[in-house]
Amino acid sequence: MAARTQRRGWLWRSASLIGLAAVWEIAARLAGSNMLPTPFAVLAAVYRDTRSGQIPLELGITLLRVAAAFVVAMSVGTVIGFMMGRSRKLNLLLDGPLVLALNIPALVITILCYLWLGLTEVAVIVAVALNKIPVVVVTVREGSRAIDARLLAVAQVYRVPRTVTLYRVILPQLYPYLIASARNGLALIWKIVLVAELLGRSNGVGFELSVFFQYFDITSILAYTLAFAALVMIIEAGVMRPLEKRAMRWRE
Repeated sequence: MAARTQRRGWLWRSASLIGLAAVWEIAARLAGSNMLPTPFAVLAAVYRDTRSGQIPLELGITLLRVAAAFVVAMSVGTVIGFMMGRSRKLNLLLDGPLVLALNIPALVITILCYLWLGLTEVAVIVAVALNKIPVVVVTVREGSRAIDARLLAVAQVYRVPRTVTLYRVILPQLYPYLIASARNGLALIWKIVLVAELLGRSNGVGFELSVFFQYFDITSILAYTLAFAALVMIIEAGVMRPLEKRAMRWRE
């Protein structure tokens, strides 16, 4: 039954993508302009640049930056969010800066990091992580508040070691919040990395898009966007969803 439901889900997703491609093809033919190339032209550009190695190279560079910023943001944000959720005083102390950080535009943080740290890889990772950390903090803080105090009390009465309590009691209850934060944050980090690359790096997908923009090369812009989106969808389907199922298996 589960396998049949999964197959139906893939069929519906495939049908929606095919429908989108059909609408795109019709719109491109009606426009009759280079401002909207056809899906075939874009796929041809993807094939050409993939065969030359340019798209895999730029995607790989961007992916490494995304991975580094993601690890930093999730690690720091999880610790701060958990502590704020368990400590009322700390939550009151850090709530104001947290709200401020949530409302500072990502572009401003990126520019400031470049000015303070230079046009370096460290500046990119720090800028992206700083934009993501507040979102992680908010999500994990709510998860920390939702932890069942009775289970913690039972662990304390039976003198369960702290490491065991962490892995057997706390983390299983935090998994839904961590997974939600990771999935939402990954989508956010992708976008911020592209902005950072466009502003101050000489490689990566964001840099390539800026070059294509200068030459009004819409076909290449859409080609790199399509390749980028395909990579994100592969990571979502091949990594994030299986990880979510495995993390939530304890509830079954």
